[in-house]
Amino acid sequence: MLRSPVLREWEYGFILMHGNAIILLKSCHNCLKPRISCALPRRDPLMSIEAFSYGSTSSLYVEYVKRSEPYTMSIDHFHSYYEIYYLLSGSRVYFVKDRTFRVEQGDLVFIDKSVVHKTLQGPLAPEHERIVIHFTDAYLEGVAGSNSALLLEPFRQASPVIRLPRSELRSADTVIRRLLGEIRLKPAGYELVPPAAVTELLLATSRSLRENAHIGLDGDTSPKHAKIFEIVRYLNEHYDEPVKLGEIAADFYISPYHLSRSFREVTGFTFSDYLLLTRVKEAQRQLKETDLPIAGIAASCGFDNFSHFGKMFKKITRQSPREYRKGARF
Repeated sequence: MLRSPVLREWEYGFILMHGNAIILLKSCHNCLKPRISCALPRRDPLMSIEAFSYGSTSSLYVEYVKRSEPYTMSIDHFHSYYEIYYLLSGSRVYFVKDRTFRVEQGDLVFIDKSVVHKTLQGPLAPEHERIVIHFTDAYLEGVAGSNSALLLEPFRQASPVIRLPRSELRSADTVIRRLLGEIRLKPAGYELVPPAAVTELLLATSRSLRENAHIGLDGDTSPKHAKIFEIVRYLNEHYDEPVKLGEIAADFYISPYHLSRSFREVTGFTFSDYLLLTRVKEAQRQLKETDLPIAGIAASCGFDNFSHFGKMFKKITRQSPREYRKGARF
């Protein structure tokens, strides 16, 4: 007997279970239209993933995920809202902007708007559970008003990874677990808890940063990581120029093979994907903040072919440059 399709909400989209297949439907954060990502042999996703969420990335969004199998983010990732990442258990490797951090249970990661980031499987066991919180400037202004700048201080630090002192960590962990309990069980009035909990978490972290000078973690400093971070910083500054892997490898005294392999191992991105993402991110900024012609923006971001720019921009953002500019100014 053929069973009807079952739709389950999942991280960044939905899982459609039908017959002998699981189809992942990923939706763009800028639209409501689902996108078919891939099809896998059928197995119960709840055996390896437990997830639930609350809200919307257009204001406040909270998502919990627990995994028991190895996982590295497969999507090229940056966005126009703030993100808080809290590791409830396990360990992860987190690439943020131009450095890699080893994140442990209890660590908080604060991702500013438009910062490239990616979580990777670390050297230890893959089991982990985490919560991410997304919110926009408009949301924060609505709940915090003149105190918004204070609550954003964790996003303005030299290090995005914060390890709170033990007593403050216990309090923060309690706030986060209470938030998750409310979202999971949905008792009467549970919608009041997420805004209050997020505000409390931001305020506690901001105060702790003012009282404790050394709670931000340093990135990995091994020679290999240092070399790749140097190359990442070069790409961040020279994305508007012609960039070829072989030439960069020669400039940094490393073979093209080892550069390609080490770059992906350290950052989670391929060399070409990271360069493309950096260029598209800058194009988004210019489309939103300037009146420059689209062809001029493409050239200023390192694209020597306008048609290629349009295809790559749409591949990453799910919108054409013209559609993105129109939506960003609506």
